[in-house]
Amino acid sequence: MQASRITTPFTAGTTAAEAVADVRLTGRRAIVTGGSSGIGVETARALALAGAEVTLAVRNIGAGEKTAEDIRATTGSRLVRVAPLDLSDQQSVAAFVTAWEGPLDILINNAGIAATPQTRTPEGWELQFATNHLGHFLLATGLHGALAAAGRSRVVSLSSNAHLYAPMVFEDIGFRTRPYDPMLAYGESKTATALFAVEANRRWSTDGITVNAANPGAVTTNLGRHLTEEDIAQLPAYDYRTPEQGAASSVLVATWPELEGIGGRYFEGCNEALPFTPDKPTQGVADHALNPEAAARLWQVSLDMLSAGRG
Repeated sequence: MQASRITTPFTAGTTAAEAVADVRLTGRRAIVTGGSSGIGVETARALALAGAEVTLAVRNIGAGEKTAEDIRATTGSRLVRVAPLDLSDQQSVAAFVTAWEGPLDILINNAGIAATPQTRTPEGWELQFATNHLGHFLLATGLHGALAAAGRSRVVSLSSNAHLYAPMVFEDIGFRTRPYDPMLAYGESKTATALFAVEANRRWSTDGITVNAANPGAVTTNLGRHLTEEDIAQLPAYDYRTPEQGAASSVLVATWPELEGIGGRYFEGCNEALPFTPDKPTQGVADHALNPEAAARLWQVSLDMLSAGRG
């Protein structure tokens, strides 16, 4: 029996601050990866505005501290921290997890890279998959105990419209036998983040942890810094949103009371996404991003890759 689609009073034009206007997060603790740039800043700002203690998990501590001071000044909150995290580095992720103390109520896997030139990590993994999916997978599984200790926690895994045309190619995740395509690699990494939400929610819901995927939509940020003019010319005609609007779906999924206990879903424009149809090429969610068999397979593949330490 298919679960009914979740709709909310909010829209694609809603801002993150509007999404939490009636939500109180006093005493709740949140982590936002990539919280010093793009929609991560506005995600963290909205959570702080609602009273949460927010940790910005960032590669650049200097940029993180500058962002934290700005968030403190605009929200009046003193509960904004900064901690080092490089998602492409297993040791950095492990150090972050080890340093975390106490329960965790909200984890927003926001950080990401897009359309990079072909690059491999020291393990030999393709960089976009390693950063966008594997790094967050290692982080979330490492923090599972902290999330469970919170009693009713939420994880938000950021996906993208780019997933629509990029099902997982399990036989060649690392682009070792097929030509490297930076946008296809990005799309597959974002299919992976959606599938993570499906399987993580299946595994963790009995621990009081709900996991959903959120698509911020098209937002002009430095995420697109690697795109060439040719790449941009081939992109569909997106309706671009502000960073404040792009952060709204993540914030809503992380905080809206009516979503308590509802997981394994994909949201965009502050509502659960409709199934993809070709007549709306920039909207919806593809079947391959919600497939439970693919989600279970990806989970095992991720464990195997991390265990082997190589691509």
